[in-house]
Amino acid sequence: MRHTLRETWTGLRRNLTMTVAVIVTMWVSLSLFGAALLATQQVDLVKGKWYDKIEVSVFLCVPNVDGGQCTGNQAASQSQKDAIKKTLEANPQVSTVYYESKHQAYEEYQRVYKDSPVKDVLTEDTIQDSFRVKLKNPEQYQGVVSQAQGLPGVQAVLDLHPVLDPLFMWLNALKWGTLGMSALLLVAAALQIGNTIRMAAFARRRELGIMRLVGASNAYILTPFLLESLVAGLIGGVLACGTVALGVYAIIMEKAAKTITTIVWVGWHQTFLAMGAVLVVSVLLSVIPALVATTRYLKV
Repeated sequence: MRHTLRETWTGLRRNLTMTVAVIVTMWVSLSLFGAALLATQQVDLVKGKWYDKIEVSVFLCVPNVDGGQCTGNQAASQSQKDAIKKTLEANPQVSTVYYESKHQAYEEYQRVYKDSPVKDVLTEDTIQDSFRVKLKNPEQYQGVVSQAQGLPGVQAVLDLHPVLDPLFMWLNALKWGTLGMSALLLVAAALQIGNTIRMAAFARRRELGIMRLVGASNAYILTPFLLESLVAGLIGGVLACGTVALGVYAIIMEKAAKTITTIVWVGWHQTFLAMGAVLVVSVLLSVIPALVATTRYLKV
């Protein structure tokens, strides 16, 4: 063990500049990797919260309003309302259906716009009654919308997907773009670690050959190189964890979460998960390239 630790320390000092380069590369690439993991979790949090609240609103015909399946400027009859409710409840994608009368809708309108000049623009007679449809899977809404649009007595069908889908498309693009860039940097870090260990082993090839001839085990020969790589990788991983934690605290907790309170932000739970993944990747990136780089020097 003393020989292994001494050789590890000697290797780190001998290749100090390369070791620092490996640490910095690992630091940057793993920080970006941790940020990408947090971005992924942030998108999932926002998507889950907003998608969970999405409802399909089926507005019914009222007098003097055209469009949809309305005929003769007449309001939807009770039989049409019953047929619409029965059809929606029979759809396998629908979780619940509840009816909102125009009186209830008018009271909600008055509550929401009580301090606004538009409070008196609408009257109870001009507001449509509607069915509010809760979906089992908010992403499977097309079938329900198209079905409701063809029902007699339906004037319009609205949902928030046209607004939210472009938002989530860009968020997903940002997420995969960050993951792709971090993956490229991680590959570069692995290659740099492999080259560093290969150069260190090449410089000691005569010593390694003698050790093999006198019967030294593979573990005895490999361990100093693995420890050298592992130390550099773990230092880079720990620095990346600190960067990720500092970024979450300073940017998200102290800034974004206090100014934008309408969405759920990642917290320490998601941060610790990302930091754990960063440490695991740092170990793998340290050990695997070192093993590959030194394999040829184990042959007599």
